[in-house]
Amino acid sequence: MNKLLLFLLLFAFSSAFSQEQKFKVTLDAGHGAHDFGAVYHGHIEKNISLAVVLKVGKILEKNPNIDVIYTRKTDVFIDLVERANIANRAESNVFVSIHCNASKNNSAEGSETYVMGLNKNASNLEVAKKENSVITLEKDYKEKYEGFDPNSPESMIGVTLIQEEYLENSIALAGKVQENFTNYIGQKDRGVKQAPFMVLHKAFMPRVLIEMGFISNPTEGGRLDSEEGQQEVAQSIADAIVIYKKEFFGEGSNEPVIDKPTPRKIEKIAEVPLKNEPVIVDYSKEIVDAKGIVFKVQLSVSSKKMALIPANFKGLNDITTSFENNLYKYMYGETANYETAKKLLQDAKSKGFDTAFLIAFKDGKSITIKDAIK
Repeated sequence: MNKLLLFLLLFAFSSAFSQEQKFKVTLDAGHGAHDFGAVYHGHIEKNISLAVVLKVGKILEKNPNIDVIYTRKTDVFIDLVERANIANRAESNVFVSIHCNASKNNSAEGSETYVMGLNKNASNLEVAKKENSVITLEKDYKEKYEGFDPNSPESMIGVTLIQEEYLENSIALAGKVQENFTNYIGQKDRGVKQAPFMVLHKAFMPRVLIEMGFISNPTEGGRLDSEEGQQEVAQSIADAIVIYKKEFFGEGSNEPVIDKPTPRKIEKIAEVPLKNEPVIVDYSKEIVDAKGIVFKVQLSVSSKKMALIPANFKGLNDITTSFENNLYKYMYGETANYETAKKLLQDAKSKGFDTAFLIAFKDGKSITIKDAIK
């Protein structure tokens, strides 16, 4: 009897430990109930965002190493701060809020993914203003949000934010989402952007807000409102989350392979070096111990194999690549010094690689930046 009890206790402990090690993803379907979001040509944002979220969740739930948390699974209204709190209480590793874009210009198209930031760009603030206006539908919103004015996203600029700790990881996840949309759906890439979104502000983890496309555009809206289109978008988002998980948290046992959509975009690859290449600061003279900690800058991930010449990487030298999950990962520089690594990252960003981020290795194996610094 005692042996049986001991076995059950050990099994329960093992199961609990296994659960704690799971990668937690909170999926947030924008809007809901009386908050319809954008409505154009019969396409309703709240319905499309929920349909895609449920599809993303269904794909991720096939992975035994991932737990999926939903802010809503039905047509209900959830306060913005409560959406973030759901993720906080679950201690999620990432928070992904999914929306549809809209514009008075019906020809506007493409996807863009936002991270929390105080960028004052007018178009970014306009998107934030639209999404933040939801709080006016909440009871006592002026008291709840400490006087924040949704009609003036700039008012959040004076708020103290705990965001720097998560910014680089948020940009990394956002970049993967955009790359998948472009490479596998053939969607116009409107980039990774920063804006003061209230729903992101309150979530204390890497977090992104995805604008999947414009439902004000008849063609793009029709695709987003179709079963096939939603499945493609959901697959791209789920893939991005899984790739992010593997890079920053490792690959668990019995990790399933997610089938990716057939690539639709053909990249234009330069075949000859550019003339008058800019001078690049050379950090390569530093001796790096291959058996120790190594930092690199990840520039991009692509299904296409590119020649490692400066012309293909906006003039950057010292490019390396690796092939994982049928994708080529392109990296810049190599150093054992974190401060030098940050300079390399700034080099990459100055050349236009806005979604570049640092990655780290120990004895040739990928580890988190936090562990590398320790």
